[in-house]
Amino acid sequence: MMDSGRRHDAAAADPDAGIHVRRIYDAPAADDGARVLVDRLWPRGVSKERAHLDHWSKEVAPSTELRQWYAHLPERFEEFRSRYLTELQEPERAAELQHLRDLAGAGPLTLLTATKEVGLSEAAVIAGSLRGPRGG
Repeated sequence: MMDSGRRHDAAAADPDAGIHVRRIYDAPAADDGARVLVDRLWPRGVSKERAHLDHWSKEVAPSTELRQWYAHLPERFEEFRSRYLTELQEPERAAELQHLRDLAGAGPLTLLTATKEVGLSEAAVIAGSLRGPRGG
C-alpha cells in the first residue's frame, strides 16, 4: 500500500509520469488510475465489465472524416497528428480535453484505445497534448 501511495504522490508531482496509453484489450494494470476510452466507437468483443472504464470520452475522438482518411497508415501519422491537434481546439473537444487534463492532475490516467499500434493512435496524440504545454 505504501508503494502505491508513493506512486500516486510521484504522479501528482509529475503529471507526465502518470499518463499511460494502452489497448483496451489488455488487462487493467495496478497503476492505471482513471481508465478512459478515447475512441468514438465501442471496441469489438469488449464487454463494459471487462473494460473497467471510469469514463468513455467519445467527444475527444477524431472526426469520422479524419479517422477514415488516416486509416492508421504509419506514413500519415504526422499529418494526422497535426490535423487532430487542430480538431482538439474545437469547443466540445477542448472541453473534454480539459476534463482529461483535470483527471491527469488528480492522479494516474490511462487513455485506452482499440488501435493495435497505440503509439500511432489518437490516444498517443492526446497523451502528448496532456503532457505538453497547456497551449499545445
